[in-house]
Amino acid sequence: MYYEKLLEKIQNRTAVLGVLGLGYVGLPLAVEKANAGFTVKGFDVQQAKVDMVNDGHNYIGDVVDGVLAELVSKGKLVASTDFSGIADCDAVAICVPTPLDEHFQPDISYVSESAKQIAKYAHKGMLVVLESTTYPGTTQEIIQPLLEEKGMVVGEDVFLAFSPERVDPGNAVYKTKNTPKVVGGVTPKCGELASSIYKSVLESDVMVVSSPAVAEMEKILENTFRNINIALVNEMAVLCDRMGISVWEVIDAAKTKPYGYMAFYPGPGLGGHCIPIDPFYLTWKAREYNYHTRLIESAGEINNAMPEYCVTRISTQLNKVKKPLNGSKVFMLGLAYKPDIDDMRESPSLLLTDLFREAGCELIYNDPFIPEFKRGGVTLKSTEITAETLADCDIVVIATNHSCYDANFIVEKSPLVFDTRNLTKGIDADNLERL
Repeated sequence: MYYEKLLEKIQNRTAVLGVLGLGYVGLPLAVEKANAGFTVKGFDVQQAKVDMVNDGHNYIGDVVDGVLAELVSKGKLVASTDFSGIADCDAVAICVPTPLDEHFQPDISYVSESAKQIAKYAHKGMLVVLESTTYPGTTQEIIQPLLEEKGMVVGEDVFLAFSPERVDPGNAVYKTKNTPKVVGGVTPKCGELASSIYKSVLESDVMVVSSPAVAEMEKILENTFRNINIALVNEMAVLCDRMGISVWEVIDAAKTKPYGYMAFYPGPGLGGHCIPIDPFYLTWKAREYNYHTRLIESAGEINNAMPEYCVTRISTQLNKVKKPLNGSKVFMLGLAYKPDIDDMRESPSLLLTDLFREAGCELIYNDPFIPEFKRGGVTLKSTEITAETLADCDIVVIATNHSCYDANFIVEKSPLVFDTRNLTKGIDADNLERL
């Protein structure tokens, strides 16, 4: 009975959809759901985000400002810090952070708190979908018991599924709307209901798998695959440098093969909300099954060592012109973890900042997307890239390859350049070294 009623509401778009967490995942999802004709209620603990949404002011790069403003003005999307509004929702998606703690163990406190809020206001005929990346088993170990404590049977009275987010900030081709979805329900009806929502909202395929655990493991596999391949190419970069070979040229040659090879690129470390974190969720969970994920942990060690490796290379480059790292003025270009976005989460540039300071460097930076940032109690403001500011430093470090950076100008006007991202591809200069 509840299944049929909810399915009908979804199909005729009268269902009220809730989204918990209005960040990089939640806000684009809420906008797409509202744009598909659903009434959407967004929930967040940060009053500033809620106020901005309700004022129609966008703060996420992948959301079109005008679309958000129009949906808010029409009453299709409203945000609140009052979670009692969950009681009015027919389906709720959890899109909250899942970071690591200081011991590299999963911190699922945001998921747990969100689940408790949902359980508090849950009602029969409601669908709950977890989108936050986490270890296999979370949906049924954390959320399901909370719903069942209210005397509801999952799959009959209330419905529960996991569907991993696949947001790639700054991707010009794949956005929330056209990225394929994976859904795993606790029961077949749970999976079908979750799938029906995504099919109503997205312009992409929706694959239903047999359980939440399969969908949870699928997302971990996606990002572990990238983590390990990045570690491989980072290790190749270190070896190629010792052998006097350009790793960038090697990669360009390898990717001419039309099968069996996928190009990954080295860098000063891993950044973002997924790749540096998600594999450790699986490593942690594997211990429960008396299994040691050797390859994943080795990859983590390689990637985590890249910031220090880059600083060592920079120190060597300075030594060639008889300058010590201590006391040198470093101009770092780029704070964001990837080009043309303002996202600093887990950015290797932050670790580089710490290492430069520890070495006694004078540090300035530029990032057109991040006008200022605070680190270690010190606030820095972005310095304009000019012939004067480049010439005034001892070395320029390209940490993020923003498309607005003029590589030729940077190399021409700088005393030394260390390029971690191959922004200077094709440029041959005595003052230039690449990772």
